[in-house]
Amino acid sequence: EADDLTKVEGIGPKIAEILGEAGISTFAELGKTSAEKIKELLLVAGNRFASHDPDTWPEQAQLAADGKWEELAKWQDELDGGRRV
Repeated sequence: EADDLTKVEGIGPKIAEILGEAGISTFAELGKTSAEKIKELLLVAGNRFASHDPDTWPEQAQLAADGKWEELAKWQDELDGGRRV
C-alpha cells in the first residue's frame, strides 16, 4: 500500500504522482532512492519540476518509514521547503 509521500517536506501531489509512476510509492522505497535518481525523475518530468531540490527527501522518508515522526517534524521545522537552511 502506498504512503502519503506529501508528508515529506518539498513533495506535493504532482511530485508524489511522478514518484509513484516511477515505482516509488512508500516511505521505505523513497528512503532507499538516491537524491540524484530523484533529480533525474524530476528533470524528465519537465522544467516545472527540475527546480526542486530532493536532497533531504530520502532522509525524511527514512525517518517516516522508521516511524520517527517527532524527529521528522522537528527536522522539518528547520528545513525551508525541504531544503537545508
